[in-house]
Amino acid sequence: MNLNDKKLLTILRLSFVLSLMVILNPLRVLGQSELPIILNDSIKPIKELQSEKLQLLLETEICSKPKWRKLIENRKMSIGIVDLTDIKNIEYAGLNDDFMMYAASLPKIAILLAAMDAIDKGELEETKEVLKDLRLMISNSNNKASTRMIDRLGYEKIESVLRGPKNKLYDEEVGGGLWVGKRYAAGGRRYPEPLKGLSHAATTRQVCSFYYQLVLGNLVSTERSAQMLEIMKDPALHHKFVNTLDKIAPKATLFRKSGSWRSFHSDSILVWGPKRKYILVALIDDNYGEQIIRNLVIPLEKVLKKSRS
Repeated sequence: MNLNDKKLLTILRLSFVLSLMVILNPLRVLGQSELPIILNDSIKPIKELQSEKLQLLLETEICSKPKWRKLIENRKMSIGIVDLTDIKNIEYAGLNDDFMMYAASLPKIAILLAAMDAIDKGELEETKEVLKDLRLMISNSNNKASTRMIDRLGYEKIESVLRGPKNKLYDEEVGGGLWVGKRYAAGGRRYPEPLKGLSHAATTRQVCSFYYQLVLGNLVSTERSAQMLEIMKDPALHHKFVNTLDKIAPKATLFRKSGSWRSFHSDSILVWGPKRKYILVALIDDNYGEQIIRNLVIPLEKVLKKSRS
């Protein structure tokens, strides 16, 4: 058997194995069972995914609780949800979702994105120290690691990535969005965002957009999106959304970043499990915000189930 015959035989074997895999598990081969999911279709802005039915159900459910209704009316509470059950028909809804609030450590996801962009462009070396800091920053919300990453990148780099035309995660025309303008330490200059002068800010819509684009591999590249998902997977802190999900969805995989400072409490999570595929984001300015976020999970799941039925 000559060299060309051996190459042909190898190709035929690979083709057979791939065909068998498609028959036995077509979703895995097509990338539908693992994240990120690759679609041939163009990715729409999240606002275009807004569902009237999901929006009405969300408003009705949240406003049925007097405390929550008051927080919504006073713009002390913002919510965003994304239904990923049908990846070809993703649906979004939100309350006060274009209202920017102080978000404490939640915007560290913006530092993660900027770091991946810098690594991909050769502006930042992908060392063991950098990767360790990224994991500490996201999973443990370590402020020292976060500050080291800000110092490596600079505020201007983070802003340029957030404002980039591909992802548009900060835009004054839609209420702002994600922003990091202060080290997570006592010293250093401030670099506040233009609309409200906040140092660590977010809108629930833009945070939902971050996760939505992450799911579809649209942040930096498919490979870098997968790397970010791995860093955000299995959070070390088990409060807020995670506290409830640990009990009701122990088999689901969680990708998450939260934040708290004084009365400001925030959480954001991608839930990917056998019976659950969705994104939840909440920003709350209330002393009981941590408990409120825990209590939001079941009502929001109820909204999603009603919308699908």
